[in-house]
Amino acid sequence: MLLPPKRATPPKPKALSLWEEPNPTEPQTVELVVLASSSAGNCSLLLRGEGRCRRITLLDAGLSPLRVRRYLATLGLGLERIDDVLLTHLDQDHCHPGWVKQLPPHAKLRIFERHRGRASRAGLLKRRTDIFSDEPFHISGNLHITPIHLSHDSLGVVAFRIDLPTPVPDTAPTSLGYATDLGRPTEQLVTTLARVDVLAIESNYCPHLQAASDRPEFVKRRITDGGGHLSNEQCAEAVRAIAPQREVVLLHLSRQCNTPDRAAAHHHNQPYRLTIAHHQDPTSPIPISSESCAASSSETPQRLG
Repeated sequence: MLLPPKRATPPKPKALSLWEEPNPTEPQTVELVVLASSSAGNCSLLLRGEGRCRRITLLDAGLSPLRVRRYLATLGLGLERIDDVLLTHLDQDHCHPGWVKQLPPHAKLRIFERHRGRASRAGLLKRRTDIFSDEPFHISGNLHITPIHLSHDSLGVVAFRIDLPTPVPDTAPTSLGYATDLGRPTEQLVTTLARVDVLAIESNYCPHLQAASDRPEFVKRRITDGGGHLSNEQCAEAVRAIAPQREVVLLHLSRQCNTPDRAAAHHHNQPYRLTIAHHQDPTSPIPISSESCAASSSETPQRLG
């Protein structure tokens, strides 16, 4: 008696190991979370993928590894999911010294060439690092990074345009602009970040509160002389010139010389959503990729601060 043929069992999809990359031709969900942004510490996450398979790029690492670990634990993730750390500069509120020993061995610290000497003195070059110039480069997840060197103190700071891979040929990539601690908006900044989907940019101080503060005059000059930080007005001017397509995230508000309401007042009746990063509490995930946007149902401007 003939037996019916056995039904073939489809192979189980292969689970990605910790260091394997997803297929770059497949759409990936990418979201931004600003964990905190102030003179006490700056750190943002780019989350790629879904659930517990997500991978992480840090944008600055000015919070302690313990604090970042605690947040990741709420997502069912750990520090081992970090692939890259993009550092705008090496001030301690952007590069916490604890990461020298706590960053997972496979993760790369991405350090601008002008910051190499300071990085060496801080012991950062003892671990896995990549020194980049002002030329574009790629990082994990096939993210395309365009750095922009800007004025800030003696060594300057780097802003980034981050373009996501495009699964469909000849389509425009979705993009994130990230700029903080810049002395002034420049033509190069505006041109490079033009029409990004999401723009995260500092709105550090209100000139009136700055002038009335009890800060020493040399501190006020450092902040306002074009080599320090952007005022609310300068931030709004840069945003209008860049013309982001979907959302603006205000970073690095001074707790002494600014308020969320004063910063937000310069963005009324604009065609983008507004999020204001907090000095202590993380933002909700901000969609970057089109897949993330499709999954996000909120259309109400988000406010933190």
